Amino acid sequence: MQKNKLLYTGKAKSVYETDSVDHLILVFRDDTSAFDGKKVEQLARKGRINNRFNAFIMQKLADAGIKTHFERLLTPDEVLVKRLNMIPVECVVRNFAAGSLCRRLGIEEGTPLTPPTFELFYKDDALGDPMVNESIAVSLNWATAEQLAKMQQLTHQVNAVLVPLFDAGGMMLVDFKLEFGLFHHEIVLGDEFSPDGCRLWDKQTRKKLDKDRFRQDLGDVVEAYEEVAQRLGVDLTDL
Repeated sequence: MQKNKLLYTGKAKSVYETDSVDHLILVFRDDTSAFDGKKVEQLARKGRINNRFNAFIMQKLADAGIKTHFERLLTPDEVLVKRLNMIPVECVVRNFAAGSLCRRLGIEEGTPLTPPTFELFYKDDALGDPMVNESIAVSLNWATAEQLAKMQQLTHQVNAVLVPLFDAGGMMLVDFKLEFGLFHHEIVLGDEFSPDGCRLWDKQTRKKLDKDRFRQDLGDVVEAYEEVAQRLGVDLTDL
């Protein structure tokens, strides 16, 4: 698959056109950002680790019958994906309280949330990705009510697949975000799933194994990502 014109450069990935109208190439970069781009660093090997990690997770979800944009790995930092018409709303599931939920409501970090919560956030870096509801998303024509319902259903299905997967690796899946788009009028999971977009804690020690290590200056960010991958059985030997 030929990599053509650069379409978009995000916080940690670049998107390229291909010689297929239905496919794109994503390049996972070593850039790491937090606080809406106010804190940015490059962490060696992070892009390659996230690319391999994402491929592993996307395959697990496909095996469970969840449709994703993932097609195949191309190089250590490149992946071929379906070209989606992205919906500008992030879906967030929380299994335990952390981050903005604790700040908004004064809840103690780590409080179990039963059943898991589901939230929507408008994707806009300049606005800080504000929280929204279904009514706003429908009224502003970001998505239909039916599409949002499907996104919520799929998000909970992803959670049901991944919670036991991480649990088997001795980790708590605290929360995560997902993005969806349309591929030939069908809702499909897009973007990525990596420690950049979720919170993962060690079950016994509550050690943080995700991008909070970068946000909170805890250090060993790439080492934590490698540990998560190794616990799940992701092969990183050639990276």
